[in-house]
Amino acid sequence: MLLVLSLAMLPSVSWAAETPSASDNYAYYGFEPEIVTNYISNRKKLGFVRISVELMVKSPEDLVVIEHHDPLLRAAIVEILGNQPEDRIKSLTGREEIRKECYEELNKLLQQETGKSLIVNMLFTRYLYD
Repeated sequence: MLLVLSLAMLPSVSWAAETPSASDNYAYYGFEPEIVTNYISNRKKLGFVRISVELMVKSPEDLVVIEHHDPLLRAAIVEILGNQPEDRIKSLTGREEIRKECYEELNKLLQQETGKSLIVNMLFTRYLYD
């Protein structure tokens, strides 16, 4: 069974980690191709999750740095998703916790690599699991 959860169904979830102002010139970086990995399943077969991720950064100049570190950031997301239990992957609150964990880990990695936390917000624009 393949389920699709829409962002439109989650109006009460706060997606912004930082409040944008009118003077900010935000840009978005999307991981291509989508991220697909297995997770810890309660069943005999492997479970998988397929997500599209968009990273919001404060300026278009930050996109070059994010693109340069794409493999590192992608690997961190895959590792986090791969260590999640099935019930967390499939619940709305679990998905939000996973998003926050990924957001914090990616900024931590960027802080180590560049000296700056460049990501303002992280969005799951597609989230499929089986």
